[in-house]
Parts: sequence; structure tokens; C-alpha cells
Amino acid sequence: MAEKISVLISEEDVDKRIQEIGEQISKEFEGQEVHLICVLRGGSFFMCELAKRITVPVTLDFMQVSSYGSETKSSGVVKIVKDLDDPVNDKNVIVVEDIIDSGRTLSYLLEMIRKRGPKSMTLCTLLDKPERRVVDVHVDYTGFEIPDKFVVGYGLDYDQRYRNLPYIGVVELEEES
Repeated sequence: MAEKISVLISEEDVDKRIQEIGEQISKEFEGQEVHLICVLRGGSFFMCELAKRITVPVTLDFMQVSSYGSETKSSGVVKIVKDLDDPVNDKNVIVVEDIIDSGRTLSYLLEMIRKRGPKSMTLCTLLDKPERRVVDVHVDYTGFEIPDKFVVGYGLDYDQRYRNLPYIGVVELEEES
């Protein structure tokens, strides 16, 4: 099968929305510093663009997790592949995700970070698929709510490809002739 990618959200719309989120964060944290935690790998593209648009002081850290289970579903058991390099106690933490769907892994991750004593903790995602939510996760900053489609671009991948697309696209599998 071959893949066809159709544009769901244009590069211009993504850029405009990230600017708006950056302005909102800057206003809400005026006079303070924020500590962005990127959930790797997909979130890195979004976090870098977001950080450039935040006008208050910003520090960055990265975390990578994986959930184990059957081939298609998370078991809810989360393995920390790469933990944070810096402590988060007394920091204004913003966890940055590329996409939120079921919420299982993210819920576990947020609770783990919360136990480390941040001053405040908020969640920012570029894309949200509320139809897929299994665990309730409060999202403070959302770029776009999208339908339950398989999407790529802006850090999101299909078999490690298409992360570098400057827009959000929908993957459609086509029969090869």
C-alpha cells in the first residue's frame, strides 16, 4: 500500500495558532519564568516553535516514555525511556505534547511530574482528539481539536516518516496497482 497525504491544517494556520498560544502563555505568566517539558519525539517540533513565541524567560527539558501492551493498545504500563535532566520543584511547568488521544500515558506522566513539586503545571498540545479519550486529561492550551484521523506532520510520523512536513496532514492508504 502507498500513502497519500492530504492537508488537514495548513502551515499558515499552524503558525498562526502557535503564535496565539505563545502570546496567551506570555500574558498568563508575565513577570515569571516557564519551564517547558517536551514529550519526545513528536513534541519537539511544536515545542521549539512555541518557545520562540513566548516572551517570558523559558527553560526546556525533554522526556521520553513508551507504553507496553498488545500491538494496538496501550496496557497503561509506562516505561520512562528518558527522564528529565533538571528538577521541576517550584517551577511553572508546561508539559508540551504533539497530540493527545486516549490520555492513558499522559495521565501517568502528569501525575509523576506533579509528585515532583512544580509551582504550577499546565498542559499544552498542538492537536487534541477528544473522541479517543479514555482517561480524562485537562488540557490548558490546545492548538486544534481534530477528528479521529491518522495525522502526520509537524513532528507526527507514520513509520518515522513525514515528521518534517510543515503542515498537519491526514494519511490515506491507497492500494498499489
